[in-house]
Amino acid sequence: LGYVGLPLAAHLSRHFKVIGYDISKENIAELKRGHDRTMELSEAELKKAKIQFTSKAADLSACKLFIVAVPTPVDHFHVPDLGAIENASTIIGRQLSPGSCVVYESTVYPGVTEDVCVPILESESKLKFGRDFTVGYSPERINPGDKVHTISNTVKIISASDTATLNLLEGIYGAVVKVNLHRATSIKVAEAA
Repeated sequence: LGYVGLPLAAHLSRHFKVIGYDISKENIAELKRGHDRTMELSEAELKKAKIQFTSKAADLSACKLFIVAVPTPVDHFHVPDLGAIENASTIIGRQLSPGSCVVYESTVYPGVTEDVCVPILESESKLKFGRDFTVGYSPERINPGDKVHTISNTVKIISASDTATLNLLEGIYGAVVKVNLHRATSIKVAEAA
């Protein structure tokens, strides 16, 4: 629930039931008190958002759609640190149930969603990708601190492991993005974007 996840959760909460999860108990306590440390949302905007804030992973078991927005910083050799996305996949995998969909928004190189995240989801959930759950990838397109180019007025790229999931994501993101959604031909193409 940082610069990307919190604004997205707030926008989605206008249309859907949203559980906002963060591993930081301190961040969750601040959000519950109406304070956004990223300053992406004002106190009024945060109060208006209908988000169930939690740091308890078990609360995610009620979810069928998971949207992951975690940092993927690079080191001084420009090698991405996938630790947060791997940890998020582990946490979600343990709460995954048949019929679920996991969408990644974190900036990654082509192949991370399917080659790194999916095996973790399968291992932790004991479910089979493509049969029991699906995945999607939609790169975050907002610029933290930019109040002009926001979630609702910036073209959003979406991709998924199958057409039905892509259609689902079009409906979900289409509820908050008021300009075009671009349906990428594959997850790897969207990751490259």
